[in-house]
Amino acid sequence: MKRFLLRVTVVGFLLAPSAGAQSSFTLEQVLNAPFPSNLVAAKKGDRIAWALNQEGKRNIWVAEGPVYSARQLTTYTEDDGGELSNLRFSADGNAIVYVRGEGKDSAGAYANPTSNPAGVEQTVWIVAWSGGNPVKIDAGSSPTVSAQGQIAYQRAGEMWISSMNAEEKPKQIVVRGKNHPVEWSPDDTRLVFVCDRGDHSFIGIYDAKERRVKFLAPSVDSDSDPTWSLDGKRVAFTRQPAVPRDTPDGYFIEPDRSHPWAIWVADAETGDAQGIWHSGTALEDSYPYMAKDTGGGVLHWAADDQLVFASEADGWQHLYSISAEGGRAKLLTPGNGEVEQWSFSPDKKTVLFIANFGDVDRRHLWRADLTGNILQQLTAGEVTRRIEWNPVFLSDGLTYAFIASDAKVRGRIMFSKLVPDTLFMTVGHQAQSADFPSEELVAPTQVIFKSGDGLEIHGQLFVPMNLKDGEKRPALIFLHGGPMRQMLLGWHYMYYYSNAYGMNQYLANHGYVVLALNYRSGIGYGRAFREAPGRAGRGATEYQDVVTAGKYLQRRSDVDGKRIGLWGGSYGGYLTALGLGRNSDLFAAGVDLHGVHDWPADNWEGQHIPPDLVKLAHESSPVMAVNSWKSPVLFIHGDDDRNVMFSQTVDLVARLRAKGVTIEQLVFPDEVHDFLLQRDWLKAYHAENDFFDRKLGAPQK
Repeated sequence: MKRFLLRVTVVGFLLAPSAGAQSSFTLEQVLNAPFPSNLVAAKKGDRIAWALNQEGKRNIWVAEGPVYSARQLTTYTEDDGGELSNLRFSADGNAIVYVRGEGKDSAGAYANPTSNPAGVEQTVWIVAWSGGNPVKIDAGSSPTVSAQGQIAYQRAGEMWISSMNAEEKPKQIVVRGKNHPVEWSPDDTRLVFVCDRGDHSFIGIYDAKERRVKFLAPSVDSDSDPTWSLDGKRVAFTRQPAVPRDTPDGYFIEPDRSHPWAIWVADAETGDAQGIWHSGTALEDSYPYMAKDTGGGVLHWAADDQLVFASEADGWQHLYSISAEGGRAKLLTPGNGEVEQWSFSPDKKTVLFIANFGDVDRRHLWRADLTGNILQQLTAGEVTRRIEWNPVFLSDGLTYAFIASDAKVRGRIMFSKLVPDTLFMTVGHQAQSADFPSEELVAPTQVIFKSGDGLEIHGQLFVPMNLKDGEKRPALIFLHGGPMRQMLLGWHYMYYYSNAYGMNQYLANHGYVVLALNYRSGIGYGRAFREAPGRAGRGATEYQDVVTAGKYLQRRSDVDGKRIGLWGGSYGGYLTALGLGRNSDLFAAGVDLHGVHDWPADNWEGQHIPPDLVKLAHESSPVMAVNSWKSPVLFIHGDDDRNVMFSQTVDLVARLRAKGVTIEQLVFPDEVHDFLLQRDWLKAYHAENDFFDRKLGAPQK
């Protein structure tokens, strides 16, 4: 009982504001700034819509040309964890379909971070452009809207169809397997979908008039990424060949192997198909799974019967085009940089995308055409220090909208035109926090150093504004998750890392020197960097980058080398725990948010892994460094985490307790990996700041 009371007291102290150094702004001021996402444009008229998360209250905002004055459309008023996503305009632009809520876990339970005893669900809604109360369509996600007012959506792996007016009872399309609706045909009579049956998958077409399902060239292989031809007569899709049942399966611990793939084109009427392009068999020729993770999709049918697809054949994620009849693929986006988040003009002749060509630690807007003759940076000149993302064309094919941030502005909706010397305009009257401390934020600087094996590593350094000559401050290294992520020289385009960037700003304002480290296995620096040998459970080679970063800070004249801490979430939590366990002599304290601590244990993959690789994965895990772990640690985890099992933290805490390591914990019942509640983000970050102040010594400002 005494131990329990002591534990409660510790956690209570954890959440109290620090009594040490004081920041010139609060954590609430910097994190409560609105975060825009899910920007979409109507097919008719010059209307745009986006989701805005403001203090955990998520709503749809809209704007319309030529004035583009922002207007709030929905009126959700609670920080209740209700995600708002999958925005889709109706064909006439007079309504918006969207999804509210988080999906189910593998056990079939919805995320319920408020522990609401009445339960929650993920639902599809529709709201009129003119406003008014949204109308619930049904439980579900991933809606796709036809011009005739039909909404297809996924519900627990099943496909359903409802009318936009919600007057008709939704109908299930009964197909065995886990089914995902993708796109209505140009004539709105047929729906193409992916039918996942475990060790293989099909591309199916549902004919809404005939009420029948047809599969396209079914095989033992795995088909995905379907896209309609512009005339609706054909469907292109990707095919990955079947692999033997005992092939190692476990991304973080399996040996590196090639994942070849092909593009097939099928007759939508007969279902007959043929392969029109096949990848090579080298590692860089593998299926571009990063294209799905970073937004944009793998395959698109464009104008002039051209297929546009993603590939890393030259070592970078780029776009290529090829005739639907086959032939040689043409590179559309040459250069040493990653292409992400692409979308097409209404006539499907121009591609908008973001990339880091020439500015590797930011993102800028580019366009390309299908001929390969045009590659133009759109956000040049006075805006090169910005970060742009989520580009969309408006219906005129000349105007485009996007979201932009910089070192001191979290994100705003902007628009421009594809004509020379057009100024970028900000959508007017966007909701902003009146007390957001933009002028008190520091502009992080790019730092580059060589790791232990000579690999070039990038980071962003946050130095407190009030640092005096000769003064030595405690320092922190931030380690992102993923690991397919990259921290940038400004507010991030992903919500999780936008929050992390805000926390790094707060820590710098609080007096810490902060280094956000882009260790190997992250994106932005090419496939070879991302797929570095020996990473993760294959030997943790990226850990040497963490050690090198710690030694870099030790050499700085403004850092107290005995007061260096680590913090990070997910994969960053893994590296934080690894650092505390292997090098307590270098890293004095750490905050581990939902980290992986033992690759083989409770792994969500890992089938058919040879014993020697399982042993290596175990040795590459923090649990094997418990005997040398001396530094204090704060664990933060939600126990409904669907990405990293909560048992990973349970197990490591038990091991460390047995060794007498100083442990503190902050557990969020029913919270998921990417915290759904704004108040949980704030609690976590307040606890982190307080922990570092106590364990490293509050910076004296």
